Amino acid sequence: MIKLYGWWRSLAAYRVRVALNLKRIAYEEQMVDLMAGEQLTKDFKAINPQAAVPALIVDEAAPLTQSLAILEYLEERHPQPPLLPSDPRARARVRSLALLFAADHHPLITPRVNRYLADSLGADDAARAAWSRHWLRQSLEQAQARLAADAASGLYCHGDCLSIADIALTSQWLGARGLGCDTRDLPVVSRIADACLKLDAFARAHPLVQPGAPQRPNASSAS
Repeated sequence: MIKLYGWWRSLAAYRVRVALNLKRIAYEEQMVDLMAGEQLTKDFKAINPQAAVPALIVDEAAPLTQSLAILEYLEERHPQPPLLPSDPRARARVRSLALLFAADHHPLITPRVNRYLADSLGADDAARAAWSRHWLRQSLEQAQARLAADAASGLYCHGDCLSIADIALTSQWLGARGLGCDTRDLPVVSRIADACLKLDAFARAHPLVQPGAPQRPNASSAS
């Protein structure tokens, strides 16, 4: 049995959901309400001392954490369908694109950062939303510039085969759209996200179809 600790709003947990769905791996998800502070409890910190989701438990072994590390683990244990190309240079390109979203920008919009902005710097709701929109938008702008200028881009981030880069891009695009970012001037990024979201594995992982999510059309919230 595979157990995923996530939350409907978590873009990082979304990435893991998509990969599990693409690889047709059955799992059970337990929602950890990050806004209510459930990740800060003693019981959850015993699962992940970082007090963050996702955390994945496989065969009752020690929890796996960090979304991209989990995706790499799933790729190695369940190589079909592949989410990394076979060529070393192509694999590096895909990883670089995924890290642009998951490592460079997403950490800046997490609940712990928002709490610090509010509690230590006195940022109100509007200021915190503007902060998140800035970093989400910047990641998509940088991806647009890279993808548009690279012949290796195709239907997806790398040619016409799905990869972890597409999962990371789509998570960031959902967060940006949920916070009201206009992406019409980012045609490559938007085209790739639209193509991914038409796939069942992405649709079933969508934040707004998870337990606890509000029923609001065409929206999501970043965390």
